[in-house]
Amino acid sequence: MDARLDEDAEQFAAILDRARALAGDYLDSLDHRPAAATLPDRGLAVTATLPVEGVGALAALDRFSSDYDRYLSASPGAHYFGFVTGGGSPAALAADWLVATFDQNAQLNGDSCAPFIEAQAIDMLRQLLAWPATWTGVCVTGATMANYVGIAMARQWAGKMLGRDIAADGLWGLQPIAVFAGAAHSSTSKALSMAGFGRNALHSLPLLDGRETFDIAALEAALIAHGDAPKIVVASAGTVNTVDFDDLAALAALKQRHPFWLHVDAAFGGIAAASPARRALLAGIEAADSVTVDAHKWLNVPYDCAVAFTAQKHLSLQIEIFRNQSAYLPAPQAVAHNYLHLTPENSRRLRALPLWMSLVAYGQAGFAEIVERNCASAKLLGERIAAHPRFRLAAPVRLNVVCLALREDRIDAASQLAQLCKALHADGTAFVTPSMLDGKPVLRVAICNWRTTDADIEMTCEALFRLADALAMPGGASEPVASEISGETPDTISAQH
Repeated sequence: MDARLDEDAEQFAAILDRARALAGDYLDSLDHRPAAATLPDRGLAVTATLPVEGVGALAALDRFSSDYDRYLSASPGAHYFGFVTGGGSPAALAADWLVATFDQNAQLNGDSCAPFIEAQAIDMLRQLLAWPATWTGVCVTGATMANYVGIAMARQWAGKMLGRDIAADGLWGLQPIAVFAGAAHSSTSKALSMAGFGRNALHSLPLLDGRETFDIAALEAALIAHGDAPKIVVASAGTVNTVDFDDLAALAALKQRHPFWLHVDAAFGGIAAASPARRALLAGIEAADSVTVDAHKWLNVPYDCAVAFTAQKHLSLQIEIFRNQSAYLPAPQAVAHNYLHLTPENSRRLRALPLWMSLVAYGQAGFAEIVERNCASAKLLGERIAAHPRFRLAAPVRLNVVCLALREDRIDAASQLAQLCKALHADGTAFVTPSMLDGKPVLRVAICNWRTTDADIEMTCEALFRLADALAMPGGASEPVASEISGETPDTISAQH
């Protein structure tokens, strides 16, 4: 045995203790660590020299800490509001450590409980969100891969409508298959590219005024225009910028008149259903053929974990696409936890364990509280923004995301907001991300961390307003509009059924 390996085998407990100490130091630093790390202007090295003789695990841990600790963001912390990033809850983090320790292959091989833990986790998540008992699910790496699984099943379904087994014979020679969506996430186009439809297969539907939800009447006209050809509709249950929801109940009714495959991207908006008070936002989702929901967003499970749900009646389609049989692998069984044949991956870690652990640890009440607390914090931030002379809300605060813009429309608004964003990150108080809404620059604040409280929002506001003053950003007095803060516009009330 290599000398370093032999030495590390003797010091295994000490190595794990050192890793635990580094992890503890990092977690203890989250309250004062900059939300976004400041990297050198020249960047960090992207190459490294492989040592001929290794230094051993303890020295490697110390080298990592010395070289890179200062360049780690506080992304699991209460002030990281970029993208839609949750932080690992205590139960989920502990479970994730065990995932690497146990190192189980999460397939139905008959040698491990791993696939049964995954099945239980998915079933408990389904219960948390009050989704149909007839749905099956499988853990994948993230929403992009879950969207791909849904689109791939839609492709197989469409092929069957055209008399073709696409999984066996491909798309060659088939007529184009139309895909309709409104404000779809960019991963939808990526999934269409990977699935062979091509990004240009996506037909963008007109959005309702001031909304990120598409016009149902326009969709119906498009469905009629495409006649009897198979069609795919991708609906959003929580858009990234404004957490807007397509009208799933109207889509369910429309599906009765004009059959189509309905894929719902509920990556983080779907978790709103953890709170019974907000489940009406998802009314009609039971008509979906496939659904994406992320665990490493609002469920606060560490990266990477998402779930691709589907109606049980489509399980055979899923197996046709993803089956993997060989001399040493048995033929697929038509059971929902036979995961080797249900996703693009063959090798799969037990990524469901953190989900299972957190659902057991915190239950329905715990996740409902996180949803409601985060939404209340977003409402508070919206109130502070709407009352400030330099800023305005760029969209109603519907759930847990706040979009803000300069109160004055200016040609240099994008550069002004970019400077503010850069200053906020350099200040270290909070991390937010820029975006575009209706062609205009905005800053997004996504609140989905289990640690975040109203005190964190007040701290963020203090820094935001202080830095805006320091940059002498433009502004003028104006009364806030109450409906902007609550999100209770007539259209929004309709969308919430």
